[in-house]
Amino acid sequence: MLAGAVQPLAIASPAQGAIFTTLDMDWIDVPRRRGVPVRLYLPQGVRPVPLVVFSHGIGGSRHGYSWLGQHFAGNGIASLHMQHVGSDSQLWSGNVFNVVERLRAAARESEAIARTQDLRFALDILLGGELGKRIDAGRIVAAGHSYGANTTLLASGAQVLRHGRPLDLRDERVRAAIVISAPPFYREGELRRILQGVTVPSLHITCTDDVIRIPGYYSAAEDRVAVFDATGSARKWLSVFQGGSHSMFTDRGAAGGRVLNGRVKAAARDLSLAFVRHALEEEAPGLAEWQRRHAAILARFSVVAPEVV
Repeated sequence: MLAGAVQPLAIASPAQGAIFTTLDMDWIDVPRRRGVPVRLYLPQGVRPVPLVVFSHGIGGSRHGYSWLGQHFAGNGIASLHMQHVGSDSQLWSGNVFNVVERLRAAARESEAIARTQDLRFALDILLGGELGKRIDAGRIVAAGHSYGANTTLLASGAQVLRHGRPLDLRDERVRAAIVISAPPFYREGELRRILQGVTVPSLHITCTDDVIRIPGYYSAAEDRVAVFDATGSARKWLSVFQGGSHSMFTDRGAAGGRVLNGRVKAAARDLSLAFVRHALEEEAPGLAEWQRRHAAILARFSVVAPEVV
């Protein structure tokens, strides 16, 4: 159900001069009584384009990760940024002394499940409406940062056990996954069992100081690499940048250091675009050249798929 949309804004991509439209829409999933606000970065034109559907980290919103959404749209790929109302920016409102309690509530299982349902609902509404004519439903990538990376993994085939049975939240429309700063699946057991079902191509992005410090949910930077290792993808890439911070991949311009922040985002933009084109269109990604350009800020770069160069 479409509850409303703002007037679209035409925005020029600085990189290529391409024009795309930014649309804010407020959707309501009536059976769940849950709002799903979205922001869509849509390339101009008439032909169907690939789609990235993006899930924010805890405390985020649909306005976040514009550095990536605008880059995709400026290069002919639509980017749909969801807002998950049970774990969004409203967490920062209210009594400051209760913020930890609100963060813990947002990390509960029911919200993790609701987030994947948000993704499925958003795809249903977008593809089923007038704007769906502009989207190639056979070329959809799920992406997310932090909590949103877990949402992405669940939609891509990750499974946890409940009462001895796997909880399957996979959306079969997802053809590839971009996983940025993924936390472990806390208290869910062995990672490989959880993630072996993620068989779509995946790109994992992190940094050496990517540490999560939420009380009760501490996670060292090594956990991001463990997630990469555990996924069942036959084609997967891992980029580990030097230094940084867990929040560097949000729209904050100074997180991890202002100079490094800009350099890492530029590298991550280019890598993400190359990954989407390779995963969906088998386009040669030019990884050797990308590594050469960004060698000064790379701690590690790994590719599982020897034919990729």
